[in-house]
Amino acid sequence: MRPDYFGADVAPDYDDPEDTRWGGDWLDAETAFLADLAGPGGRALELAIGTGRVALPLRRRGIDVYGIDLSTAMVDQLRAKPGGDAVPVVIGDMTTTRVDAVFDLVYLVFNTIGNLTDQDDQVACFGNAAAHLRPGGVFVVETEVPGVRWLQPAESFRVYHHGDDHVGIDEYDPATQRMYSHHYLRRSDGTYLRRSLPFRYAWPAELDLMARIAGLRLRERWAGWSRTPFSSTSESHVSVWEKS
Repeated sequence: MRPDYFGADVAPDYDDPEDTRWGGDWLDAETAFLADLAGPGGRALELAIGTGRVALPLRRRGIDVYGIDLSTAMVDQLRAKPGGDAVPVVIGDMTTTRVDAVFDLVYLVFNTIGNLTDQDDQVACFGNAAAHLRPGGVFVVETEVPGVRWLQPAESFRVYHHGDDHVGIDEYDPATQRMYSHHYLRRSDGTYLRRSLPFRYAWPAELDLMARIAGLRLRERWAGWSRTPFSSTSESHVSVWEKS
């Protein structure tokens, strides 16, 4: 079992109401995109389902959503929400844990593919997703285009957010494709708490190869949930791979 970075010290405050991904137009576009791929009355599996930010509104669109998650603390937050008890969730590693069902859609959002910090685990995740899909089903990943391309030569750190209550700094090691996301969070007494999460970044072409190893083929790629065309200047992508 891999380390759980989303335990009881993180889960209660994970749903940030000020983050646009937690509601409004962003979440509407995200769940509409996923519901369209699952099809009317379809069945979906969310890897790293967490607090149900996506799963619960997707269920309200008529999709039968299941989940896998490593963190019991995050799933406890899901269970505390209206309708959360109705979502079947298996506690386990998304690279190996199986759900006894076949799905029209498997999805993994919000950069979570990078929480798997070596290539073998990322390849295994694609394989596990494919094993859950019916023929013609799709695997969707939302993640950032590696931010290393915005670094100047010989730089390792990129400040991506600087506010009074939160400072976010990404640290990159191009030799290993490892990165650390450092968060400095202001406490009520004015001091700062530091949290650092490890990631492995991968370019879209590498993810396409992982998909091919798993028997999937790229069907479409967009810059975001509203289907903005993906280009060389896109900072993120939503990729859809189909099972043969």
